[in-house]
Amino acid sequence: MHFSNVTRAAFIVGCAVILALSPEPAFAAELPGESMSLLWGLPFAGILLCIATGPLLYHHFWEHHYGKIALGWALLATLPMAVAFGFSTTLTAVLHTVLLEYVSFIILLFGLFTISGGILVAGNIHGTPLMNALILVIGAVLASVVGTTGASMILIRPIIRANDNRPFNAHVVVFFIFLVSNIGGSLTPLGDPPLFVGFLRGVDFFWTTQHLWFDTLFVAAL
Repeated sequence: MHFSNVTRAAFIVGCAVILALSPEPAFAAELPGESMSLLWGLPFAGILLCIATGPLLYHHFWEHHYGKIALGWALLATLPMAVAFGFSTTLTAVLHTVLLEYVSFIILLFGLFTISGGILVAGNIHGTPLMNALILVIGAVLASVVGTTGASMILIRPIIRANDNRPFNAHVVVFFIFLVSNIGGSLTPLGDPPLFVGFLRGVDFFWTTQHLWFDTLFVAAL
């Protein structure tokens, strides 16, 4: 079964309407996260494992059924949760996650993606060690401003063009992935999705900047 984008959007809006009109879920108790066992995280670990191994070990099956696999792991988490904590509590938790966290993250990612996609960096750049290091530093800082995806989109083409005449240049892209696409986004909620979720849950915007700058600098230096 295939769902169009319109169908998915209608489903999400419908769920929001149900939540708004139903008094029981609206005032349902929150999930007792502080007392939940680590076993509740197994479905999440399972879907991460499938995402990591699917395209490599069983890519044909993964390409055709990844939606069903994701749905299976989601049901494996939500159905036992509904039995243990009640349907209303589970429904509230799911809709809160989808509407207030996932949709907000997608909107942020779409905005950063759109802005970064319209920026073209051009020039006569030579891939010397000093220039490569400078681009990596700029990219790492930029990742906390426009996100790791945005910074990668802006700078990956210039750094590849700058090193296209070097016989050994694969290591430059590897360092780019580590510094710009991952480590660099650790200083603000704009950089990485988990930090953005924390910001949505009340964490101060500059908390990571104040508390993780040394760790980020240390890991980047390594």
